[in-house]
Parts: sequence; C-alpha cells; structure tokens
Amino acid sequence: MDTTTGKPIRCKAAIARAAGEPLVIEEITVDPPQPHEARIRIICTTLCHSDIVFWKMKDLPSVFPKILGHEAVGVVESVGENVTQVSEGDTVIPVFLADCEECVDCKSKKSNLCSKHPFEVSPWMQRYKTSRFKDLNGETVHHFLFVSSFSEYTVVDIANLVKVDDPAVPPNRACLLSCGVATGVGAAWKKAQVEAGSTVAIFGLGSIGLAVAEGARLCGAARIIGVDVNPEKFEVGKKFGLTDFVNSKNCGDKPVSEVITEMTNGGADYCFECVGLASLVHEAYASCRKGWGKTIVLGVDQPTSELTLKSLEFLVSGKILMGSMFGGLNAKSDIPILLKRYMDKELQLDEFVTHEVRFEDINKAFDLLIEGKSLRCVIWMNK
Repeated sequence: MDTTTGKPIRCKAAIARAAGEPLVIEEITVDPPQPHEARIRIICTTLCHSDIVFWKMKDLPSVFPKILGHEAVGVVESVGENVTQVSEGDTVIPVFLADCEECVDCKSKKSNLCSKHPFEVSPWMQRYKTSRFKDLNGETVHHFLFVSSFSEYTVVDIANLVKVDDPAVPPNRACLLSCGVATGVGAAWKKAQVEAGSTVAIFGLGSIGLAVAEGARLCGAARIIGVDVNPEKFEVGKKFGLTDFVNSKNCGDKPVSEVITEMTNGGADYCFECVGLASLVHEAYASCRKGWGKTIVLGVDQPTSELTLKSLEFLVSGKILMGSMFGGLNAKSDIPILLKRYMDKELQLDEFVTHEVRFEDINKAFDLLIEGKSLRCVIWMNK
C-alpha cells in the first residue's frame, strides 16, 4: 500500500457514458484523497434500483460520463490529512448519506439528515466540488452519490464511511447494508418504529420492500401484508415475514386501499411505499388507519413528480405521511448494530443475495435487476 500512497492509481472502472447504454469497462486514474477523504479498494459491490434510475435519466441531476454504484464494501488504501476515524487496511462500508457525528442533526436521535454535508445528487466530491476520476484522455469522469463503487478504487469522504470492526463479517453480506437492505430494515425499525403486534402493508416487494418486511418481522409485527403485481413475490416474501399478499392486478373494481382497509378492519398501522410512484404513495396513504396510521415513502420517483392531498381530508384523518432517507439510520452507529444482529443470526441477509457475478460481467447484473430476476446481485471486483 505504501507504494501508491499520495500518488494517482490506475485501475479499471465501469463507466456510464450515456443514458441507458451498457457500461464500458475502461482504465482510469484515481487521484489521492484530499483532507477528510480516504481512497478505498473495493472488494465487492451491488446494484441498487437507484443506480438504474440515474443510469436511464437523461437530464439533470444526472451527468455523464460517471461511475455509478453506491452499495459496497472495501479496504482503505490511503487517507488524506485530518483523517483519524479510519486508517490503511481498515474494512469500511461507504454510504451515500453523510454522518459527520458533529452537527445538531447527526447528534440527534430524531434525524439522520446531516446539516454539515446535506444530501444532494451531485457529480462531485461533496467538500470540494471536484472529481477524483479521469479517463486515460485526461477527461473528468463524474462521481455518483459520493460513493462510485463500480471502480476498483474510489475516493470517499470520511463522513460517508463506516468502519467494520468484525473481520468475520463476509464482504458479500456487509455490502448489502450500504443502502437498500439497511434502508428497508431501518424504515421499519428506526423511522416508523413499528410496534409489536401491529399490522404493516408494504407496496412493492423488490429488495427494499422485502427488507421492510424483515425489519417489521424483527420489530414483532403480527401481520405483514405485501402488495405487488407479481404473485411469485409472496413465496419469496414469506422468508422475510410476509403473512398476506395482495395482487394489485386482481382487485377487480376495488382500489388496493379498499382491499387493505377491509382486510385490516380499518386500515394498516404502517404503510410503506417502496416503488417510487406518486400514485402508489396516494394508495398507501389511503390504506393506513385514521388517527394513528403512518405512511412512509422509500421509493425514488422522478424529480418532477408531485403529490396532491386534499387539505381538509389530511386534517381530519389524523394520519402521518413521512419520507425516509436511508431508513432513518445514523450510519456510523446503526450499521454496526445491524452487522451484529446478522452475525448473531437475527437479521437475515443471505436470502437477499440471489446472484453473484464478476466485475467484467457487470452489465449482466443490470439485466437481471431490470428483468426482475434478482434481489441483489453481488459484483466481485477480483474473483
């Protein structure tokens, strides 16, 4: 490691050069970390639906060329100045949402939205608004969600790194807690604070929806209802605690919310929207119980999508509608808890990994997710 410290590294990266086009594996140079940054050798990474959304997006805030990927685990190759939290050789999980541990929000149990490094979809490193990547022609390659894990090496701000202290944690499981699975589990555990014996309805049974089910199961929910257009998802969901299934295509003339309300004698205690459709947020909100029902939005919709609620209805229903970034988790304190719960055989992670591929086959991971054939596909950098 000492031979590369302070010097640019030449390595391979999967670059998205245009919207919707297959990634191209090219050689790039990765600059040394600046103060408060670390350069990471990626061990393995996974593909999230958010990567697909911004890979397809032609307009701002999507910028090309860029290196996608934000779920990963890696090893610190070198650190910049003023970095004390991690050192060379440490195993780390990068996360898209900063946890500076210093600002009012990061210190509070009420929020995980860092005010020192607020979240944005930016093509740059967050402190300096510059890139650490160049292609072999010297042209800038942009970052994605402050992680860019589809590269053998990347540079990440220290506020976006969580140290993994247990060397026994398998990397192809630790990487799942970098975004999607942690987001779903956290939404039930931290954001909604699902109560034992309660009823939960989950709209969309992709990996995040199933992770919500897993979180609700861990919280002791008595009934977990899954809503999807694919009936095969029910069998998969049973592994994570699903007790009921509603196929939204087979509801006849009834809206899904009416079916849920009838099933639960008045509405679910907690509803989670996990797809990213404004129309589905409305349906989830209509499905939760008056007086105390909570609807939590996790899905990533198009930036221009809007919600429309009737003011009087919102007032008299007494329901709660909330967004959930990263499941409400404070990365540096909560991810170690989830890792321990996995190692203690409480939290299920193995069941989320349906495929594993080599880095050179990364476009296959895209195909599998788009075709609905995978939950999480682990992409190994060198295997």
